[in-house]
Amino acid sequence: MKKLVLLALLILPAAVMAQQAAQPAAAEAQPEMQSVAERNKMLYSLGFLLGDNLKRQLILDNEDDYKALSQGMRDSLLNKKSQTNLDEYKPAIIQKYQNDAKTISAKREADQQEYMANFKKEKGVKTLDNGTMMKLSRAGKGKTPKADSTVKVHYTGTLIDGTKFDSSRDRNEVFETKLTDVIPCWTKALQQMKPGSRAKVVCPADTAYGNRPVGQIPPNSVLVFDIEMLEMGA
Repeated sequence: MKKLVLLALLILPAAVMAQQAAQPAAAEAQPEMQSVAERNKMLYSLGFLLGDNLKRQLILDNEDDYKALSQGMRDSLLNKKSQTNLDEYKPAIIQKYQNDAKTISAKREADQQEYMANFKKEKGVKTLDNGTMMKLSRAGKGKTPKADSTVKVHYTGTLIDGTKFDSSRDRNEVFETKLTDVIPCWTKALQQMKPGSRAKVVCPADTAYGNRPVGQIPPNSVLVFDIEMLEMGA
């Protein structure tokens, strides 16, 4: 039963959970002030996020798979009696999650390796001694920082599929940090950059967060950063 509870929690859309703390005003909204149309849009959005999260965890092969899954969800939401013996199928459900997780993980790893191999072939790409790859789009001027220097930068971080997980530009907030306080990928790459420079930096998982999930970043993720060195800090 504990395994099934964990599976149920996994189905919750991570994006909704991550934004709860950042949106206290939404929780205080008065239900009576919400129009039917807006409520329907909100529930549709929730359903879409649930579906998007399920797609990331399960392999559904055809239209019949989607119909069966959606019918089960519909019957449950409408408090109808299950058309199957749920206890009988619980082991198969757990097995499917486990099998699909392995398949999805293997494909994701293959996609990441292909992405890095293709990026490495691009003109101007430099591979650093820890495996970090970078390509300058603007050279900048002045001195490069040392391993313990403080820098001010703007950056945008994405997964290889373009999913954005962080951006100082979106926050309109310059990021200031010591190079000893960031992931190894950044420590190495920023030592190659001068004030005014801009680069695309590709971080293998072991130079980023390794097998630790961090926010929207899954374990063992290759990360891609668009970094602009603004200035050396004091």
